[in-house]
Amino acid sequence: MATAIEFNNISKIYRLGLVSTGTLAHDLHRWWTMNVRGKEDPYLTIGETNDRSTKGESDYVWALKDIDFKVEQGDVVGIIGKNGAGKSTLLKILSKVTAPTTGTIRARGRIGSLLEVGTGFHPEMTGRENIYMNGAILGMTKAEIAKKLDEIVDFSGCERYIDTPVKRYSSGMMVRLGFAVAAHLDPEILVVDEVLAVGDAEFQKKAIGKMQDVSKGEGRTVLFVSHNMNSIRALCKKGVLLDKGKIVTIGNISDVVDTYLNSDSFQHSFKSIITDNMRDPDRSLKVKFISIEHEKGDDKYASDEDIVLDVVIYAEKHVDQCRINCTIRTPDGLSLCNNSSSTFFNIGAGKQKKLRYTLHNPGLALGCYMLSFSVGIGNMESGETNFDVITNAITLEVERPSKGANTYFAKWDTHSWGYILLKNSIEELPI
Repeated sequence: MATAIEFNNISKIYRLGLVSTGTLAHDLHRWWTMNVRGKEDPYLTIGETNDRSTKGESDYVWALKDIDFKVEQGDVVGIIGKNGAGKSTLLKILSKVTAPTTGTIRARGRIGSLLEVGTGFHPEMTGRENIYMNGAILGMTKAEIAKKLDEIVDFSGCERYIDTPVKRYSSGMMVRLGFAVAAHLDPEILVVDEVLAVGDAEFQKKAIGKMQDVSKGEGRTVLFVSHNMNSIRALCKKGVLLDKGKIVTIGNISDVVDTYLNSDSFQHSFKSIITDNMRDPDRSLKVKFISIEHEKGDDKYASDEDIVLDVVIYAEKHVDQCRINCTIRTPDGLSLCNNSSSTFFNIGAGKQKKLRYTLHNPGLALGCYMLSFSVGIGNMESGETNFDVITNAITLEVERPSKGANTYFAKWDTHSWGYILLKNSIEELPI
C-alpha cells in the first residue's frame, strides 16, 4: 500500500518565554553560523528534554526530537501521550502551522486539519461563508463546495445558525461545523486533535463514525489525537505513543494503549487523604470524605479476594439514611461496575465516622483499576443526591489468579477477553 505520510527525523526546538533567540546578538550569531559558515544551528546543541513537570537549566526545550515513522494510505493512526508529550506540535508541523527545526515531512494529497476550536474560521464571516473559504483553501472549486454544502450543514446540526457570524457560535457548535467541513471537503488526509472532546456525546459518536467511513469506505488517512482511550481503541488500528517529545512505541493500537496505561503515568495509591481539589466542585459537601484506604495496607489482590476499604467521612449537618457508592473503572476510564452500600447509616452534625466498606468477590481479571466514590442519600428508583464525589481516589491491582483457579482462569491475563471473571457451575439433573 502507498505511503500517505512520511516523517523523516522531525525535531522542533523552542526557546521558553521568548520569540526567536531573544536578542539581536543571538539572532545575528545564528544567521552567520547557518547562512555564511554553512554549519548547524548553534542553539540546537543546548536544548533540553521537554519535561513540563521539572525545572530545567536551559531556556531551550525539544518539543519533538527525532520523530521518524510512516503512515500508510487508509490507515487510522492514534497519537497518544501525556500533556506536553508533543502530540499537537506534531500535527501542527504536518498541517504547516509551524515549521520543523530539523527534518522533513512528505505527505501525499490535501490535508484537512481540525487542531483547535475555530481553526481556519474568520469570526466575522457566517458559517456558510466559512465553509466556502475553507473549501477554497483546500483547493476545491465553488461548484464542488456547493455540491457538498447541504451534507456539511446537515452533519454539523447548525442549520439554524448557518448564516450567523461564527463569533456568536458556542465552542461546541464551532467544533461541529469545523469537523463537518474538514471531513466532507474531500481531503486525502484528515488530522483531528483533541477538539472532539468539546462536542456532546451524540456528536462524538457521529464524528467517530464519519472518520471510520472516510478511512474504510473512501480510503483516506486519519491522524487522531485524543486522551479518551475508548475512542482511540474504537477508531484506530495503529498507534504512536509519545513521551517528552520522543517516540516510545509504534504498533497495534491495543498494545500501544496498554503500554501507555501501564507506564509511570499510572500511579499506584492504596490510601488517599482527600483534599478539596480532588472533589467534584458542584457538590454541597454536606457529608464529605476525609480519607479512603485499603484495610490490608496495599492495593494488591487475588481475583476472588474480597476488597476491604476503610472510609472516613465528616458531616457538616446531620444526615439520616446515608450510603456510599464505589465505582470500579479501568485506567482508560471504562466503567466496569458500581457498588452501592447495602447498609444505610446516620451521621451527626460536626461528627466523623469510620466505615469498613467491603466489595465481595468481584471476580476481576488481572490488571490495574481505579476506584471512585460518592456519598449521599436516596437510590436509583427514588432519586439520588450525592454530597461528595471523588473520582479515581485510589487504585486496585489484581496481580494473581484466585486460589485453586483452573488453567483457563489462571491465564486470563489479556483484557481482550474482558475485565470481569464470571464464574459458573453446572449441575446435572436426573432425567
